[in-house]
Order: sequence, then C-alpha cells, then structure tokens
Amino acid sequence: MGMVRSVTLQYDNRPSGGAKSSAAVKERTQAVNTAVGERRISAEQHRAAIAAKKKALKIARGKKTYDTVKRVFDVAGSLMGLIVLSPVFLLISLLIIAERSGKRVFFKQRRLGMGGKPIYIYKFRTMIDNAEDVTRWLSGEQLKQYYSEYKVENDPRVTRVGKFLRRTGLDELPQLLNILKGELSIVGPRPIQESETVLYGKDKDLLLSIRPGLTGYWQAYCSGDTTYTNRKRQRMEIHYVLHRNLLWDIKICLATFGAIVRKVKRGQ
Repeated sequence: MGMVRSVTLQYDNRPSGGAKSSAAVKERTQAVNTAVGERRISAEQHRAAIAAKKKALKIARGKKTYDTVKRVFDVAGSLMGLIVLSPVFLLISLLIIAERSGKRVFFKQRRLGMGGKPIYIYKFRTMIDNAEDVTRWLSGEQLKQYYSEYKVENDPRVTRVGKFLRRTGLDELPQLLNILKGELSIVGPRPIQESETVLYGKDKDLLLSIRPGLTGYWQAYCSGDTTYTNRKRQRMEIHYVLHRNLLWDIKICLATFGAIVRKVKRGQ
C-alpha cells in the first residue's frame, strides 16, 4: 500500500504540460492566422496595383481622336519644318565640318519608342569622336552624375559648336525626320534609353504607351531640382501621359521656346 501511495505521489508531483501545450497551440494558431492575413493583404494590394496600372494604361491609350489629330499636326509640322529649315541644316553642317572635331555631321542614338520598340533618334553631332567612352573623358564626380541623371554639367566632350547647338536646341532639329517617320511626336515624354526604364519602375509601360516627343512637359518646365534622383522628372513625364491634350501641347511648345531663350540669355 505504501508503494502504491509513493507512486501516486510521484505521479501527482510531475509538472503539468497541458497548459503549456495549449498555449503553444494557441501561439501557433495566431502565427498562422497572422501569416494568412498578411498574405491576403499582400494579394489584395497586388491586385489593386494591377488594377490601377490597367486603368492608367486605359486612360493613356483611350485618346484616339486626340492621337489622330496630333499625328496630322506632327506630319504637317515636321514636313514644313524640314523644308523651311533646310538652309539652317546646311549652315549647321558646314559649321560642324569646319570645326574638325570629328568625321560625322549627324549622330544617332538608340532609344525606346512607343511600346518599347527600339528606335534611333537623330541629332547634329555636338561631341568629339569616341565620346561614348565616358570613363576616358569624365571625372569621378561627373561619372556619378552621368550614371544617375544621364547628363553631365560642363561636359568636356562637348565641342564649341556643340555648346551653341545644345544651348539653342538646334542640335535636335534632325529629329524632325523621326517625327515624319512616326517614331516621335512634336510633344511627348523624352525618349529614354533602355537602361533608364528601371528608374520608372511600375510606370515603365505607362511611359512607353505613347510616342515620345521632340519636346515635352519635363523639358519645358523643369527646374534645377527636377532630377531622376528625387523622382520629379518621372512624375512630370507620367503626369503628361495621363493628362495630355492639344491645348496643353500648344502651351508646352510655347514654353519650350521661352526656356530656350532664357538659356541663351544665361549663356548655358
């Protein structure tokens, strides 16, 4: 009888695991429910982002009448520009040749057009030959700016004639050919390089849903702090894609001329 009592006491004195087991099960259940809830929220956010993207693309592509009228103006404007400005083309070509800074008069660069289709935009050459070798010509600080903003202040590769052409915007006159071919529009987002698409993230398809432009909202109205780094440039380009209209295009063209005049006066 004493042996039985001893065994019973030993059994009764063992620590009870029922409460701990119940708490552990409860914690695991809460963790699973939390994980499921987070996945549900994440999925909902993903669906919302896709829906917003589709809606934005629908808005961007839903201006068929506007796009048709704009294309008519693009063809007429570029054709008239090429005819009227042909003496200017000849004069600039002679200036570039006389400077003897390189063998070519024109320069073409690979960019992305509507739908992400690769195009080559034309410019008057404003840099010395082999300017693509940026590590040879640019300092460390300039390279940092080049890789973040795709442009450099006081670029040592730019020729004397090139500085004048850039300051006046005349270097981009050959892009009238791109407009006539249907690769560009007179007004639109700036045509970007493929490496720049990552800077637009989820808005990349939206940016590429319309023809890029010879000039645009960003070029006409940007200020010194409008950069890729602070994302102001991206916001301006996407804002134009979503809200573009003919009246705004006319205002952008006028603002572009004003911006060029200001740059010439400042000697930039």
